[in-house]
Amino acid sequence: MFKVRDLMTRDIVSVRPSTPIYEAMQILVDHGVTGLPVVAEDGTLQGIVSEKDMLRLLYEEHVENEPVEKYMTRRVVAFEEDDTLIDVCEALIQNNFRRVPILKDGKLVGIISRSDIIRYILKLRATK
Repeated sequence: MFKVRDLMTRDIVSVRPSTPIYEAMQILVDHGVTGLPVVAEDGTLQGIVSEKDMLRLLYEEHVENEPVEKYMTRRVVAFEEDDTLIDVCEALIQNNFRRVPILKDGKLVGIISRSDIIRYILKLRATK
């Protein structure tokens, strides 16, 4: 069975809870990603801030450059690096998010997105 650690992206772009929201927005755009893990200084996952979270800024009339923690999603589905890829795939199918953080001992060590799994499926099919 394929393990999460075999597919996860280890080079993770993340932000701190105190990162200004417009800085996080720029990081998201610059890196071409749809969401950013939010981690404490010790690497502990605190949440995720996504494009969807940032869209709320359009509705706020006088938006200051508030910290990411004001906008991030705090309840995050995450997996351990020893979990199976099937478990991650099921979560992505059943939920309305595009990526899941991967943890080891509560610390962020990777991320897997829908597109990562799609590329992996193509790679598997090409070898048959």
